[in-house]
Amino acid sequence: MTLSLAGFDHVRLPGTDGVELAAAVGGSGSPVVLLHGFPQTHLMWRHIAERLAGEHTVICPDLRGYGASDKPAATGPEVYSKRAMAADVVALAAALGHERFALVGHDRGALVAFRAGLDHPDTLTHLGLLDVVPTLDMWDVLHGVSAAVGYHLFLMAQPPGLPETMIANSADAFFGSFLDAWAGERAAMPEPVRAAYLRACAAAVPSIVADYRASAGIDVTHDQADRDAGSQLAMPVTVVQQDWGARLGYDAAAVWQAWAPDLDHRLTRAGHFMAEEAPDEITGAIRDLLLR
Repeated sequence: MTLSLAGFDHVRLPGTDGVELAAAVGGSGSPVVLLHGFPQTHLMWRHIAERLAGEHTVICPDLRGYGASDKPAATGPEVYSKRAMAADVVALAAALGHERFALVGHDRGALVAFRAGLDHPDTLTHLGLLDVVPTLDMWDVLHGVSAAVGYHLFLMAQPPGLPETMIANSADAFFGSFLDAWAGERAAMPEPVRAAYLRACAAAVPSIVADYRASAGIDVTHDQADRDAGSQLAMPVTVVQQDWGARLGYDAAAVWQAWAPDLDHRLTRAGHFMAEEAPDEITGAIRDLLLR
C-alpha cells in the first residue's frame, strides 16, 4: 500500500516565521486546501484529494508541528497558536500562486481553518469544518463526567514537562488509543496507515502537546476577542460532525450559527475519521460547499 497521495507532487513550502511545511499538491482548477486532524497527517485525505483533483488544485499540507513539516520549539504561546498555524496555510497557498482559496479542515485542522476564516476573510472563498466546535465553545460544552471524552485536552493543557514525558513514554499506546476509540469503521484505516500515523506522532510529541496547550490559552483569548467584537465568518461555511450535541447536551448547529451566518450544518453517522470512513459523503459535502 502506498503511503503517499497518488499522482501528487510532494513539496516543501514556506509558512511564516521561518517554518516550512510539507505538502502534497495535485490536480488543476480552483484551489482547495485540506488540513488534517489529530492524530494524523495529510495522508488522511488520500481518498478525497484524489476525487477532488479532477476538478481542483488540491493542496494537502502537514500542519506546523505535525508529520514532515517543521516543528519549531514552543518558545512562547503564539508559536502554536491557531493564528500562527493559519498564517502558515495562507503563506503556503500564496507560495503556490493562490491568493484566494477554499479551505477544509478536520479536527485540529478545522480549528486552524476556523481561525483562518476569521483572520483572513478576504482570502478564503469557502470554509469546510469537520467534527469540531470552536475552541472557546469546546471548553464551554465539556462539563461533568461527559468531559472524560476529552481527557486529552486537559492533560495537554498542563504546564510544560509532565504531559510531554507521560505521552513520550507511551506514545504508541496514547496515540493509538484515539485511532481505535474514535473510529467508526476500523477497516477504513489499514494497518500501514495506522502505523504511519503512530510514527509521525511519536516523532512530534512536544509540538503536538504545544498545539493542544495553545488551545487552553492563547487560542481561547483570540476566540473571545472575536466573540466580544461580534466577528463572524464571512464566507459560505459547511460543518459536518457526529452528533456531539446530543451526546454532550448542547445545540451544535446553534453554536455554529452564531459564528457562521451562511451555514450548512450536517450530521454524519460516520465516526470521527469521516474522511477515511465515508469519503464519498465528505467529498459530496465539499463539492456542495464549493458550489455555494
